[in-house]
Amino acid sequence: MTTVRPTSTSELAAVVPSQPQWQVRAGGTKPALSSARPGVPVLDLSGLAGVVAYAPEECTFTALAGTRITDIERALAAHGQYLPFDPPLATAGATLGGTVAAGINGSCRYRFGGIRDFLIGACIVDGEGRILQAGGKVVKNAAGFLLHQAMVGSCGTVGVLADLTFKVFPAAEVHATTRVEAGDLDAALAVMAAVQRERFDLEAIDITPPGTVWLRLGGFAEAIETRVDALRRVVGARAHVLTGDDDAAVWHDAREFGWVAPGAALVRVPITRPCLRPFDDAVAGRESERRYSVAGNLAWVSWPEPIETLDAVLRDQGLTGQVLSGPPGRPFIGAVTANAFEERLRGVMDPRGRFRATSHSA
Repeated sequence: MTTVRPTSTSELAAVVPSQPQWQVRAGGTKPALSSARPGVPVLDLSGLAGVVAYAPEECTFTALAGTRITDIERALAAHGQYLPFDPPLATAGATLGGTVAAGINGSCRYRFGGIRDFLIGACIVDGEGRILQAGGKVVKNAAGFLLHQAMVGSCGTVGVLADLTFKVFPAAEVHATTRVEAGDLDAALAVMAAVQRERFDLEAIDITPPGTVWLRLGGFAEAIETRVDALRRVVGARAHVLTGDDDAAVWHDAREFGWVAPGAALVRVPITRPCLRPFDDAVAGRESERRYSVAGNLAWVSWPEPIETLDAVLRDQGLTGQVLSGPPGRPFIGAVTANAFEERLRGVMDPRGRFRATSHSA
């Protein structure tokens, strides 16, 4: 299989028109989305790596698309800053461009929002090899069509990301996680609802069946104990507080999917609170593991059975799943509908269909 690894934006732009189709990949942390396909050359973006601009005083940075998330996090941490959308699979080698193309966020995006809220600009190479600049390098830039935001979750089928500009936030001094053993899913949902009614400023709310609720606080060291005590008064005696390395381990395991069974597919399912209980009932008896993130608005499913079985469940529930690891060739399963806007955008940016073989830039 032919693999081309450009090391600059100009090289990338020059090579794109040279082949009728491309399979785009970088870190390879989401193999169901970026596995090589027979007869299709691989456009490897791992050579486009490095932070090219960072202004800590402005809370913005620009990095090439193949830059590993861990490298960015290390640079930000030196200035007390972080990526609030909590990009998954960072330790596994996920890249900035692949995370944007996949459109995935971690549990700790609950407080401030997802990738789309922090991406303020991008350099994109389209299917004709044209270099397009979208957005800007500063936060206060809202002029023009937000093409860079249209790239979030585009699965690498619109264009290739060359570099990206983000705004970032100051990191919390300390964190504490309150684990509540509610007993079952209904009780866990009730705990979550009670906490949300009190409007605690939480970084994350996750549920793991059958009934464990995970509540993360972050902030100033002198205030964290008071805030934890207030939270415990709401959730009751079933609470256990984790701090320091214990707190960090919980959320590292969540974003690196350490709970996913070996050999099982990992599927991301956007969901709403009313759909959560029926969905869990439909998959609970099939040896699957689940984690409900972002206050029950996103399901992560570890699926050991044939992916066609989950596909049928999702279609019955009217839900769509994005397959991150598992059998290649089916990046989306369930109730998949055509996106008319994306189709029109592809027609303009990739009229020859060079990126149609790409399910994702991962």
